[in-house]
Amino acid sequence: MESEQSNNYDFLIIGAGGTGLAAGMYAGRLGLKTLILGATHGSELPIGGTITTTDIVENYPGFPKITGFELAKNLEKHARDYSDFVSIKNEKVIEVAKSGKGFVVKTEKSEYKTLTLLFATGTKWRKLTVPGAKEFETKGVYYCALCDGPLFKNKEVAVVGGGNSAAKDALILARHAKKVYLIARKDNLTAEPANIEKINQSGNIELITERTVEEIKGNKFVESIVLDKPHKGRKELNVEGVFVAIGHVALSELAESLGVELARDKEIPVNPETKQTNIPGVYAAGDVVESKFKQLITGVAEGCIAAYSAYEHITKNKFVR
Repeated sequence: MESEQSNNYDFLIIGAGGTGLAAGMYAGRLGLKTLILGATHGSELPIGGTITTTDIVENYPGFPKITGFELAKNLEKHARDYSDFVSIKNEKVIEVAKSGKGFVVKTEKSEYKTLTLLFATGTKWRKLTVPGAKEFETKGVYYCALCDGPLFKNKEVAVVGGGNSAAKDALILARHAKKVYLIARKDNLTAEPANIEKINQSGNIELITERTVEEIKGNKFVESIVLDKPHKGRKELNVEGVFVAIGHVALSELAESLGVELARDKEIPVNPETKQTNIPGVYAAGDVVESKFKQLITGVAEGCIAAYSAYEHITKNKFVR
């Protein structure tokens, strides 16, 4: 059993994705005793977070081309380089509460006290809610093309979504599948121009716009999807896999339970200069934050700003853990 003193921290980060790891690294540089907790409520991603499910990253400065897994490992290593100050534990947080001058964070394994707190909890995939989507989840319906795309070698699949995530999923699947239907609700894709160009050049991705999926059908596994309007004379397309990329939902339940104010879409509004929430000493950064533009590079920057703000908060108030 760890001593009570060993469980006291200056800065505790809930979330071990790229944002949380960067915040931990920066906090370590500032000499803050820091704990990063990796398995956050509602997320089953490994250390490194969402970027680990990205195949190739080409928009992170300094790395013209790197896999998401490699980039996550680099961020983790950098945080662990400050092991005198930074600890990373793969524990699921189940409760947060105010406690004296700071906060108490309970996990399934232990309890920790901290002077300041960062929510870097990220998001989870938004689920498709049409008939058949839940019934066939993991039986043809998936949410991670990188993870499950190889299962569909030489088969026909569909990607549901019209944004950048859907475009990237379609490109990953095009390496394995014989045919990829990319089904977008709007009249065009809202993906990055570079990804749209790759789709146009792929040869086995067929873009279907102004259509939605009404139903997913099958027996034991997915066999077809039903569109709301006919495409080339038919509403039903034969596919063996359906990959859903229709956005994300902020994982902000823990923050809300502490009294952190949320926006209408459950994202966390923060002071843009400090990343502080409405509660002094409580910060938020990364995909869980209310912002229009969400990328790993912005999350990393926000995490570092939050760490510095926590350092200022502690030194200004002369807190002692």
